[in-house]
Amino acid sequence: MTTVVEQAPGYRARRTLPLRVEAVRQLRRRRTLVMGGVLAALPFIVLAAFQLGGNTPGREGRTSFIELATSSGVNFSVTLLFMGTGFLLVIPVAVFCGDTVASEAGWSSLRYLLAAPVPRSRLLARKLTVGLAFSAGAVVLLPLVGLLVGTAAYGWGDLRLPTGVTLPAAEALPRLGIAVAYVFLAELVIAALAFWLSTVTDAPLGAVGGAVFLSIITGVLDAVTALGGLREWLPAHWQYAWADALQPKLEWGGMLQGVTLSFSYAVVLVALAFRGFARKDVVS
Repeated sequence: MTTVVEQAPGYRARRTLPLRVEAVRQLRRRRTLVMGGVLAALPFIVLAAFQLGGNTPGREGRTSFIELATSSGVNFSVTLLFMGTGFLLVIPVAVFCGDTVASEAGWSSLRYLLAAPVPRSRLLARKLTVGLAFSAGAVVLLPLVGLLVGTAAYGWGDLRLPTGVTLPAAEALPRLGIAVAYVFLAELVIAALAFWLSTVTDAPLGAVGGAVFLSIITGVLDAVTALGGLREWLPAHWQYAWADALQPKLEWGGMLQGVTLSFSYAVVLVALAFRGFARKDVVS
């Protein structure tokens, strides 16, 4: 016996919850505006710190990106990317991807979205797409504003590297673009983890905090040299591989390994999110 499911006239599942609508909803949220404001203000705060404190020599004669921050606008942008990698940029990625579904459940509006009816897989796909788009925007925003602020303060010039080598600005700028793209791709594992947690909890803070906490834990474990080769399976082990894009000779090895590991973890976590949410009894 065949069961016929009646649908409302004109209903098309593919027309529910357009990306534009979801993007506008997320853009108008206070946490989005606050996060964007903080990232945009950070370069000015760092600039003020350099103006007040001046340059400091590297430890034991070693030079890092921070000591070279005032060399040019490109150097200042790279310094901000260096500061943001590992923790600062993890936060907006975790917020945008971890708050998206759990917040709807917390507001008791998730069941109304599903009753619209929006197919569950489409709901998750739309929210994940918008979350990743906002995460990419956050990763780009910090070095972009840093480039503008640094150029205004220190001028447009070549990129000085800690090794003493100088890259022409025309060559350094696309290399910086590669570095920023790598940082975003390396954060996919955090985005996927936060998104998965967002589908299993009604507490946005739990999803966001869980992803940030794991990022901290993997960073701590990566510092344990006794783990040896096992550290290569930790996403944090490859988080600074973007520096290979700024070497005199562009090196892809570390970045390819980092992206492959991050993408592999992300695929598994996103699959878990879709599988679990498809069977979840949504009551809020």
